Amino acid sequence: MKRRQFVGAGLALAAAWPLRGFASVLKGVADLPAKSLAGGDLLLPGSSIEALAASLRGDVLLAGNADYERTRRVWNGMFDKHPALIARCTGASDVRHAVDFAREHQLLTAIRAGGHSVSGKSTCDGGLVIDLQQMQGVRVDPEARRAYLESGSLLGQLDHESAAFGLATTAGTFSDTGAAGLTLSGGFGRLGRRFGLACDNVASFDIVTADGQFLHASDEENRDLFWGLRGGGGNFGVVTSIEYRLHPVDPVILGGNVAWPFDQARDALRFYRDIAMDAPESVNLLPVLYWEGGKTPIFAVEACWSGDHAEGEAWLKPLRSFGKPASDDIGLMPYVEIQSYSDAGAPHGIRAYAKNGFVGALSNDDIDLMLDVFARTPGLYDMFCDHCGGAYSRVPLESTAFPRRDMAFILAIWSGWSTSDGIDEKVAQMRAAWKELEPLTKGFYTNYVGSDTVAASYRENFGAHFERLAALKAKVDPMNLFRLNANVPPKTG
Repeated sequence: MKRRQFVGAGLALAAAWPLRGFASVLKGVADLPAKSLAGGDLLLPGSSIEALAASLRGDVLLAGNADYERTRRVWNGMFDKHPALIARCTGASDVRHAVDFAREHQLLTAIRAGGHSVSGKSTCDGGLVIDLQQMQGVRVDPEARRAYLESGSLLGQLDHESAAFGLATTAGTFSDTGAAGLTLSGGFGRLGRRFGLACDNVASFDIVTADGQFLHASDEENRDLFWGLRGGGGNFGVVTSIEYRLHPVDPVILGGNVAWPFDQARDALRFYRDIAMDAPESVNLLPVLYWEGGKTPIFAVEACWSGDHAEGEAWLKPLRSFGKPASDDIGLMPYVEIQSYSDAGAPHGIRAYAKNGFVGALSNDDIDLMLDVFARTPGLYDMFCDHCGGAYSRVPLESTAFPRRDMAFILAIWSGWSTSDGIDEKVAQMRAAWKELEPLTKGFYTNYVGSDTVAASYRENFGAHFERLAALKAKVDPMNLFRLNANVPPKTG
């Protein structure tokens, strides 16, 4: 059968119906090959695709449409996938129609909010992508200290709107990360030691579950679902909006980087370890080993002091004067500026790969191993430690689905390449390096893992929470429609 697709005619029809407000109408769509949830082949009736398009205020994009080519691409260029169709949703109503379509056809389904997934699970080959990029907006209530965020919004938007009122909440370290994906799997950030994970600061979610229901989850409503959404990832539906608690934070912080040549790295990293363990909650210290110009090894610590400036100057002085720093640009700057520090090093389309694990402590021998492994792979990757403790550890483990609260650091290696040349060999080298480092860790942070993380690892990582998550999954998504995530299969029997 010859495939026909009259997208141009649909746009003309939309222009003739201005009061309807729908973005496009599809007519004459041929039956479309696609992938099922089980991985098999299926044929989506063209009439069903037309009906889906007619039900949405947003667009349904098919291959051959110019917007399809642009929209299918995600941040991590390692994943060049071609979904059968993309539903660009403009609100919860569109999401419900898209979820109903996916469920009725048992169609492989991915959810894209920010699309900043290291593991590439916000897209798929041959399935449906429910795209939330048009659902962007943040409203701040300064009196109630609340931010109301549509789920396609980026962290930079949340930071920008909140800072205007002298408020903030934990919001990652890349301004172009999607807020929803970060929050559902936990959400570390430069303010986390003061205020906890991003998910700890959520007051409520609105979500469309696999049966098409629109639910509100909070401490008062659907409490078990609210528990699971805070750290359980995208297992339970499509979040359409999030309500965050905000906190008073000076929009100007004391931050920047101090760096040392590699021959001072061992002593400087040990000094960092010692001060980080008992550091005030107002400071976040991010140590990183990297290759300047791809050739010269450097050790640096990024500081973000969000409390009183004078106190910060005094507390940071020993770090800044340790050894013989090669550079030091720590100073006063807008909080929103440091929040975008990392963006340029990880542009859209970069081919990214990462490994990580939770660390309870770092001994001198551990630090020696880290430096040794790093030095043996020149120019290949960065190695860093997220600074934990503080408010992260004050939240009782059973309060949310997030699997760990006792970590002192997250140890990670990360790299990104502009082309795919030699990428398989580079990834293999990173895996080999991580195999040496992994014994220092226990469990991992979902938002930093690659696509090669196996299902059994997720089960082990959730630990004591897994059975409760599996029971919740069976309740709200018994067919495991939402499986492109840190997947928890529904409990059976």
